[in-house]
Amino acid sequence: MADLRLGPVESRFAELIWDGEPISSTELVHLAERELEWKKSTTYTVLKRLCEKGIFQNEGGVVTSRLSREEYAARQSEQFVEETFSGSLPAFLTAFTRRKKLTEEEIDQLQRLIERNRRGEE
Repeated sequence: MADLRLGPVESRFAELIWDGEPISSTELVHLAERELEWKKSTTYTVLKRLCEKGIFQNEGGVVTSRLSREEYAARQSEQFVEETFSGSLPAFLTAFTRRKKLTEEEIDQLQRLIERNRRGEE
């Protein structure tokens, strides 16, 4: 699994792309200059890095996502559980609930998720 971790500034830049896509690379340069106070070279350097990670693509001067915001979050979560808990979701949930007790609503949501998963639904 590719390393999808982004630093805070890269995350902010990714949000700009997701919010504005499809966006021309020229527009992105102006947006990053306005929102992040970046120079053109910085924008292209970070964009290239995010494209190499497989999150975005820049084809014909138009930047679009290869991973939606939701897919990115899902993969990043999977990566965290894999690296930290050897891929064990129960181990993650055990660690998580040691410090934060689940509300009844959260428990109900998790039970519905488990039942949908048992039935093979998304």
